[in-house]
Amino acid sequence: MKDLGGLKYFLGIEVARSREGIYLSQRKYVLDLLSEIRMIACKPAYTPIMQNHQLGIYQDQVPINKERYQRLVRRLIYLSLTRPDIAYAVSVVSQFMHASSKDHMAAVMRILSYLKGAPGKGLMYRKHGHTELKGYTNADWAENITDRRSTSGYFTFVAGNLVTWRSKKQNVVARSSA
Repeated sequence: MKDLGGLKYFLGIEVARSREGIYLSQRKYVLDLLSEIRMIACKPAYTPIMQNHQLGIYQDQVPINKERYQRLVRRLIYLSLTRPDIAYAVSVVSQFMHASSKDHMAAVMRILSYLKGAPGKGLMYRKHGHTELKGYTNADWAENITDRRSTSGYFTFVAGNLVTWRSKKQNVVARSSA
């Protein structure tokens, strides 16, 4: 066995330690991704997805290279490990892996433009001196325009540090009471 010292980089995740705590980011992963798809000089977006985006599957949508779309979305899914700020946007675009269109690819490119604005953003795990457990949840009831299903999400904090999060399309279909 050999002591390799403190962990600094593992599977695309950069680890930085300080007196305040541990910081995880995927800065190099983001910059490599932007460079690979020639978006390193793009103008940053302020949000990862448009408000009231209305993404769905339509009859007149223009198809695109499905393999490229799926590859980019898979990379964004991995990136969301340290970037919960893109979790909702990534969950939206991942719903169209089987039928991606020009509009869906534009949404993926917007996420990438958002990442350009702060490639080193990540998670900070601090020492807070308590072990309090908190959870938050939210849902958009039947907002999916394709199948009227709901999307929900949750965040769990232990000792003030984010430990789990998820954005999920619900299998329950909302029904009108009319």
